[in-house]
Amino acid sequence: MASPIRIAVAGARGHMGRAVIEALADEPGLVLAARFGRPGDERDGLVDRAAALAAADVVLDFTTGAASAALAQACAARGGPALVIGATGFEPPELAAVAEAARRIPIVRAGNFSLGLAMLLGLVAQAARALPAEAWDIEILEAHHRRKLDAPSGTALMLGEAAAAGRGVALAAVERRGRDGLAGPRPPGEIGFAVLRGGGIVGEHSVVFAAESETLTLSHAAHDRGMFARGALAAARWIVGRAPGAYDMQDVLGFMPIGQENG
Repeated sequence: MASPIRIAVAGARGHMGRAVIEALADEPGLVLAARFGRPGDERDGLVDRAAALAAADVVLDFTTGAASAALAQACAARGGPALVIGATGFEPPELAAVAEAARRIPIVRAGNFSLGLAMLLGLVAQAARALPAEAWDIEILEAHHRRKLDAPSGTALMLGEAAAAGRGVALAAVERRGRDGLAGPRPPGEIGFAVLRGGGIVGEHSVVFAAESETLTLSHAAHDRGMFARGALAAARWIVGRAPGAYDMQDVLGFMPIGQENG
């Protein structure tokens, strides 16, 4: 009988950390090996980072961009364990640190671990490819709970990247993160973002394709964090034994990468 996969959970006191730990109890073949949080926080059974990495085959991380980058570097320095990152709000140097770490260990990084969201990404890319930019405007709307730190959400940015890939452009060249005051007319091809924060909203995302005479809306809503936790655990199963590299949920689910659906 195969040995269970040993899971360490970073950010174990956070909402997603607790959700992952709860979901682990119902996952055969996976075992919680360690829980850890901020440096120096070893209350209620938490261990320090070094002990957690030594005990695990895979670390699941839902902390912050800065903490994830440091964790990736620590895992890479010791040659493992593998890493599943669900944190968002990365700055460019932090993304560079994660990419460098992925040269030495396998890392799955995703702004959203939902199967439904993975399907939505493909649909958005296809719609953006089919609907010409000069006639169809794209706006991405997202809503989350009042405690979320980053905006737009990592998932909203993933949807923006999918739309931009469908149109064959770089998101950075066409994005509009907000409008205020006398913003002027909307230029053709722009991909806009709108953000709502309030209450306990788990996560809602819509991509609106708007033409003069009709509107198409593609949307996804999360109802509980257990969905994300189960997706992250699926990624943990998948990543064990993989070669070093940077992976995402398209890889985990066996989907064709965005932009390559037609070969």
